[in-house]
Amino acid sequence: MADLKLGLAQGYWSAAPNPNFVEMAQEAEKLGFDSVWSAEAWGNDAFTPLCWIGAQTEKIKLGTAVVQLSGRTPTSCAMHALSLDYLSNGRFMLGLGVSGPQVVEGWYGRPFPKPLARTREYIDIIRQVFAREGPVTNDGPHYPLPYPGDDGMGLGKPLKPIVHPLRKRIPIYMGAEGPKNIALATEIADGWIPLFYNPYDESVYAESLKNMRPDFDIAQMVQVTVTDDVEAGLLPFKYHMAFYVGGMGAKSTNFHKDLFVRMGYEEEAEKIQSLFMEGKRDEAAQVIPTELADAMTLTGPKDRIRDRLQAWRDSKVTTLLVATTDKDMLRTVSEIV
Repeated sequence: MADLKLGLAQGYWSAAPNPNFVEMAQEAEKLGFDSVWSAEAWGNDAFTPLCWIGAQTEKIKLGTAVVQLSGRTPTSCAMHALSLDYLSNGRFMLGLGVSGPQVVEGWYGRPFPKPLARTREYIDIIRQVFAREGPVTNDGPHYPLPYPGDDGMGLGKPLKPIVHPLRKRIPIYMGAEGPKNIALATEIADGWIPLFYNPYDESVYAESLKNMRPDFDIAQMVQVTVTDDVEAGLLPFKYHMAFYVGGMGAKSTNFHKDLFVRMGYEEEAEKIQSLFMEGKRDEAAQVIPTELADAMTLTGPKDRIRDRLQAWRDSKVTTLLVATTDKDMLRTVSEIV
């Protein structure tokens, strides 16, 4: 298959932004990286950092990985997207995700049920805004346009965006984990952003991706660590994975844990969640199988990474999103890939 595209994954901020996030994007652009991606959780938004980066770069594509559906109405999200696409001269890519019930209901104060139906409606409305072929309408129950409720004034009318979009089809990616949600992405989106992906065993996604188009882009974040101590190099990823499997969700509803179970690690998933909820995060991370962590990352000396890169080239993944704040690591990845 063709060479993998490279992207820079900047994620969401913790207490504050990484002070060199613009410089990192500029370096990625110089090295020929295809894209840079920003995320959001319950702190910074995903669009604003890309505006900052877009104003100080020229060619690198700008993607959200991902913005949360419940944080904005579909038309509001489309306005952000078409504005950023215009200002960046057609470099924007819109990555969307439903998030989870804890964030949606706890942070946004919105109901979480029926994520697939909500996503389908949401993207259809956004596509209408981008196409600008007529006033935007939607008869669905989740985002009706115009607003039909008896508690309104009854004066709403379908509107067409004032701005003429630079492109009628801005690429849309879906962040998805569940089998039906991934299948939906292959139907209505231009790409998919997985959370965890094992290029050595793609069977867990095989059914969901059976109708994938040839030009469908799968953009996977991959931790790259150049080190002579593979076991130590895998520890940060083990902590990252344990956090999602054990802590990013309620005990009864955790989509990340469900994915881990579908991958064949039910016993480990239960143990990780139990330890994590007891506050034993170090022990929870140690339960992540080393072989699995090694498969999902590129860790070790340069030659080992170069050899193990072949599994990613042979997989369905088409873009590797490198998560780092180190310019030297960007250069190393560029050299290896």
